[in-house]
Amino acid sequence: MAKTATKKPAGEGKPAALKEPKKKVRKRNQVKKGPHGGTLIVLVNDVAHVGKQGEVVEVKPGYARNFLLPYGHAVIPTEENLRTLETYKIKVQKAKEARIADLKVLAEQLTRLPAITLEANAHEAQIERDGQVETHLLLYGSIGPADISKALKGKNLMVEPDMVKLEHPIREANTLTPVPLSLGYGIEAAVQVLVVALQGGKK
Repeated sequence: MAKTATKKPAGEGKPAALKEPKKKVRKRNQVKKGPHGGTLIVLVNDVAHVGKQGEVVEVKPGYARNFLLPYGHAVIPTEENLRTLETYKIKVQKAKEARIADLKVLAEQLTRLPAITLEANAHEAQIERDGQVETHLLLYGSIGPADISKALKGKNLMVEPDMVKLEHPIREANTLTPVPLSLGYGIEAAVQVLVVALQGGKK
């Protein structure tokens, strides 16, 4: 009788030790394979050349494992994740609507803005055009998107450099250049940029 009683505690310890491997197996089985052998994932964000937010797509296992999943761009398509994603999409949509409203206000402010003036070092240069020699004030450097963005931010107009769609850098002083802006979500605006030579430039 005593021997059977001592065996019970030893037997009780064994099932507890067997529970850990089962959890690992469940985690591995969460990753679902698509018809082409890739990994099925649900996109949390829009990902270029992959798909839109909320779509279930098949990608290469390494791309899912090393980039999309660890950086939060996608999740494994479980029922719980899909429910969470729906809630997340509603929040994202509200944030998107608020952002669009802000950008529309910004576009209106930019439209009402007079030309912004930027100063730069320049030197006098003789340029021949159509058989005639003309004098121009050429900049030592150039004015690009970063300079225009900085000038606008100085006026509390939060325009990032990648929103400035300047076709070519401005390389000449005493010029008025129309600069298109793409603020995002299809909202566009434009500003006039006047570049003037600093006092060091010759006349």
